[in-house]
Amino acid sequence: MTERLYYDDAYLTSFDAAATCCEARDGAYHVKLDRSAFYPTSGGQPHDAGTLNGAPVLDVYVGEDGDVWHVTDAPLPVGAAVHGEIDWLRRFDHMQQHAGDHMIASALWRLLGGVTIGLHVSHDVSTIDVAMPGGATRISPGDILRVEADVNERIQRDVPVRCWFPEPEELKALPLRKPPTVAEHVRVVAIGEDEMVACGGTHPSTAGQLGLVKILDAAPARGKMRVSFVAGMRAFRDYQTSRALAHEAAELLSTGVENLPAHVAALQEALRRAEYALNRLRRDALLEELERDLETAPRLPDGTAVLGRFVEGDAALLKEAASRLIRRPGVAALLGARVADDRAVYVFARAQDVDIHMGSLLSAAAKPFGGKGGGRPDFAQGGGAPEILNAALALLEGGENP
Repeated sequence: MTERLYYDDAYLTSFDAAATCCEARDGAYHVKLDRSAFYPTSGGQPHDAGTLNGAPVLDVYVGEDGDVWHVTDAPLPVGAAVHGEIDWLRRFDHMQQHAGDHMIASALWRLLGGVTIGLHVSHDVSTIDVAMPGGATRISPGDILRVEADVNERIQRDVPVRCWFPEPEELKALPLRKPPTVAEHVRVVAIGEDEMVACGGTHPSTAGQLGLVKILDAAPARGKMRVSFVAGMRAFRDYQTSRALAHEAAELLSTGVENLPAHVAALQEALRRAEYALNRLRRDALLEELERDLETAPRLPDGTAVLGRFVEGDAALLKEAASRLIRRPGVAALLGARVADDRAVYVFARAQDVDIHMGSLLSAAAKPFGGKGGGRPDFAQGGGAPEILNAALALLEGGENP
């Protein structure tokens, strides 16, 4: 069984070992060593990177035999002396993220009763899934700040981090945050005086080495609450980026960062008013255009003017336009608005002196295309394929009066 050196020293960056197995698989080499400082992917923490005898380590995993396997692009013959080098920046980043996970999980448990059920450390953001009391999948912004402040206060105090394998009797007496997932060789991590849980990951020796933890989001995910966060240099880079963007936005608005919310709110209100005014202008222009089109619209044998066309807008605009057009006697308005390439909404309406059942007309035109529509004799609404409008006009031109 591989001796896992990172259990005793998470800061170990180089070591010497002997190869005990080397298997060629899928164009790479899977190697076992008698001892290794490489952390294998497990517990939501990614594997370490580095080299073995100068060859890049592409992956590290725990095999079905329980041993640690290293995937490289060069063979390491059985019995060969092996020198390993750990990518320290990657290792330390993962140590910071994993300790940040424990501290956030502890705060969620102590302050809000949340039970952490999973961790995932990616290359940019780390996440933990939490089962909250009552099945809640969100917490308030104020609670997020409480948790964040609790964690960072302990970081500022630089509380100690201890990792060890307690004896069975000691393990039974420890106030673990949740029960271990394994029955033997249980490794415990304690951070300060109020966080203690079973964990096989790598961690810094004190919380102060995290520097900073920032919660980015707490949102629903698969029926639980997913907390996204960054720790250490990731949090520092996030602060740098956020600060730079805030200053850039403030300069564009000729104000200070502290005034950004008020300026953005004012811009939103100005935009809302401008959009309202523009929509009114477009509406008035469209209604005037339809009035002009009506003058040259084709007529049925009984003299009914039939205006059929698509307009830019929605169902509300169609209803308003149709209602305005049929104020005139002898008018039938068949209006549509495209809401997608293959779908449109329709409003068919007629003046009181026109003898056409608009609900029946729309229903008859829509049916061959799988559309839907219907309504009163003088006013109908529906939706479906763009071809419905031409079908309705063809019915009227053919002398059909549904």
